[in-house]
Parts: sequence; C-alpha cells; structure tokens
Amino acid sequence: MKVIRIIVVCCLFCISFSACKQHQDARRPVSRASGVFMKKSVERNKKLIATEEDRIAAVMKKNPNISYFASTKGYWYTYETRNTSDTLTPKKGDVAFFNYELKDLDGNIIYTEVELRSQVYRVDKQEIMTGLREGIKLMRKNERVSFLFPSHIAYGYHGDNKKIGPNQPLICTVTLNDFKPEAVYRKELEQNSSLNLDSIKKRKKVILKTKPTAQDTLQQ
Repeated sequence: MKVIRIIVVCCLFCISFSACKQHQDARRPVSRASGVFMKKSVERNKKLIATEEDRIAAVMKKNPNISYFASTKGYWYTYETRNTSDTLTPKKGDVAFFNYELKDLDGNIIYTEVELRSQVYRVDKQEIMTGLREGIKLMRKNERVSFLFPSHIAYGYHGDNKKIGPNQPLICTVTLNDFKPEAVYRKELEQNSSLNLDSIKKRKKVILKTKPTAQDTLQQ
C-alpha cells in the first residue's frame, strides 16, 4: 500500500512538473524581427532614395545653364552668390549667422526667410536638418547657395508635421551672413550686455535728476 502511494505521489509530481514547464515555455517572448523583414525595409529605402534622386536629376536637367555640384554627403548644390576671395568656412566651435528658405522640387515656396527668421547656429552643437548642417560647413561668408536635399537628409519619413510632408525632397536656399568662433561671440554678448546695463543706469540717473522734488512742487 505504501509502495502504491509512493508511486501515485511520484506520478502526480511528474505531471505537475511537466505542466509547469509547458506553462513557462508558452510565456517565452517571440521575436518579431527577422532577416526577411529587415531586408525588405532596406530594399524599400533604396528604392525611395533612387526615386528621389531621379526627381532631383530631373530638376537639374531642366536648368542646363546652372552648374550643380555633387556632394559626398548625398546632396547637390549650386551657387547663387559666390565668394572666391575668402577661404575660411564654418567649423565645429563656430557660430554661424544665416537666413534660409525652403521650396519643394517644383519651386513652390514652403517657408520664406521671413517665416524662418534669421538663424544663430552653433556649428555641430545644435540639432538642425542634417543636410543643412553639412551644407553650411562648405559655405564662405556672404555666399548664397541652393541645396537639393533628398528626404533622408531633410525631414525624413515624418516631415515636420506642418507644411513638409513625409519623404519630401527639398530645395533649401541659404545665405551665410557671417560666422565667428564661439568664444568671440560670447565676449561680444557680454560686452553688449554690459553696455545695455550702463545705458539703463544712465537713463535712470537722468530720470532722477529731472523728476521734481516735493520742494519744487511747493514752490510751483
């Protein structure tokens, strides 16, 4: 009898252990990523880039009198105003001052320079459109350059959630007004701040001098 009980207990234990094991196996996470999915995604991106580059090529073909240059960063550009007397270009650690406007590949304005306003940009230290970040670094002071950016170095698959749609190539026309080392820019800001404080103090003194006293009021 005891032997039978021991056998029954052992059987129940084995059944319970097997059930637990099966339950645990069922709860293991299943990875959805696969080589096939990644391969298809890469192929889609390649086709998208190729299509956009064909559209950009068509824009350049329509303007045979304009000289376009190909960048190693994956965009094209042309000079509207060129500075051949200077050799310096903005680099990391500089502050660039520029204006720009954005158009679609048909030349329709998306954002004007007035809408985008004058920009103060710390080179390679602030988040801006990838193409614009790279393009500014090849410009000289007082140059105006039109860049043709594929969407993957513009606003990508999401656009800007306003006027720029998903996967939209752009024409970005930039005027680089000036650039200088960040240390120089900071010093100028400090000097301007000091001058403004001095000016405020002088105005306060003038107001205090011209403000009538109680004695002046009685005499009047």
